[in-house]
Amino acid sequence: MSDDLTAEILRNALCVAAEEASIVVVRSAYSTFIVEGADAAAAILDAQGRLIAHSLSTALIQCASLRSALPYVLKAYPAETMADGDVFVLNDVYQGGIHANDLLVFRPVFVEGRPAYFTGTLIHVADLSGLSAGGMASDATDIFLEGVQLPPVRIATAAGLVDDLVRVLAANSRTPDKLVGDLRALIAGVNVAARRLTEIVESHTPHGLARGIEDYLAHTERRMREGLAQLPAGTHRGEYRLDDGHHIRVAVTADGSGGVVVDFDGTDEQVPIPINSGFSQTHGGVMYAVRCFVDPNLPMNEGCFTPVEVRMPRGTLVHCTPPYPGGGRFGTVAAAEEAIFAALTGALPSGGVAASGILQAFSVSGVRRPWLHMSFDLGGTGARQDHDGADATGALFGGGRNIIPQVEPIEARLPVRVEEVSLIPDSGGAGRHRGGRGTRTVIRMLEDARVDTRGDRLLRPPPGAAGGLPGRAGGYYRERADGTREPLGTKATRQPLAAGEALVVETSGGGGYGPVKHEEAE
Repeated sequence: MSDDLTAEILRNALCVAAEEASIVVVRSAYSTFIVEGADAAAAILDAQGRLIAHSLSTALIQCASLRSALPYVLKAYPAETMADGDVFVLNDVYQGGIHANDLLVFRPVFVEGRPAYFTGTLIHVADLSGLSAGGMASDATDIFLEGVQLPPVRIATAAGLVDDLVRVLAANSRTPDKLVGDLRALIAGVNVAARRLTEIVESHTPHGLARGIEDYLAHTERRMREGLAQLPAGTHRGEYRLDDGHHIRVAVTADGSGGVVVDFDGTDEQVPIPINSGFSQTHGGVMYAVRCFVDPNLPMNEGCFTPVEVRMPRGTLVHCTPPYPGGGRFGTVAAAEEAIFAALTGALPSGGVAASGILQAFSVSGVRRPWLHMSFDLGGTGARQDHDGADATGALFGGGRNIIPQVEPIEARLPVRVEEVSLIPDSGGAGRHRGGRGTRTVIRMLEDARVDTRGDRLLRPPPGAAGGLPGRAGGYYRERADGTREPLGTKATRQPLAAGEALVVETSGGGGYGPVKHEEAE
């Protein structure tokens, strides 16, 4: 068998192991958002914290978080103190996590008596305390109001779950059965991936696997550098402004030989509201944006990270520090991506891209009994020099599967009725090429409920580029039983929805590209 064929078999075996882990998590989870939306990430890393492979459902921001958090696990629990069967969990945004409701789980895989690799899984669990159900408290002024904070802790051993810790977590959840079920699903995922990785070691030998991984990562790095070498050499600057007026500023320096420095110096300081981003999430957004300028077929592993240096000043919107909250990070991450697009596309002769609508998150929870629907809808992407923007795509979320649950399971599991899911006509910004269209979703309450919202690009809709017009701004609305509609805040908290009333979610359209044609202008 040729070396190239062996390498390809090994690469696919690693990716399949991660993919199987994510499937196990989805099929074992209790939360509707996970079961029906397939929102689960899984990855394989080595003991150095390097990303080796990940599941198809894993967004780049999730890759970055798993990669960023493992070193903190190893700092708290040195490899020599670990035992086969140990499983660790954390959610600390300051230690590579995302926010309170996103649990990251890791299991060491022993080779020749020591941890050589780690399997990791990640999902957004149903609820883990905090001001609002589902971790959606847009009025949180510090991290403690967003939910229970977990540094790296041992959650299971070869003998089973650490029951004391599980009971504490369950006691801090509005939906304890779903939380524990989701936690067990995460652990099942890392266990399955660990077994598969052990089988790969046995098939390829420890040395053969280690050599194959080094070659795979080195090959990816070479291809990444070749793509980055095509960027114009020099320093290119861009910025993007959030709805509340805060700025994300970036300088992208390409050395002309495949190395890039992305520096967020000049970005506004962190604020006591949950729009800040933890460093792992910003790093993931950077990788998403940079990868848009290289071969899209390039595999995502440590070889992609190595040529890109990211500088995130501590205490700013892109690298929050204690006790500032970080739960609403996606607006800031998307702004960081837009700033990079503005910097690089402004330097490229092929033209640029207009701004996109981003995901608009919301949660609806029961008043008289505990139930929770947590989801988001996606806006239209910005138009390009040669193409209209895509409708309802939410590109800036960072990849992965479509994780919006289908209507039927939502209605079967929860006391709501989904009355409409549609594209909003003419919501994409006009131009030579139009922006992608946003969506409208109407969810009628069959019981009294509360709603929390978290969105951006609603007060300042996605701008156009090269003379194109901005997209139509979206919003959140309460529709009364008589059909009258009133706006909810873009970051509303615990707003009442009586039985018979509806939540209306409208997402923003993407910006247009190029001047509007004369006949359109008339």
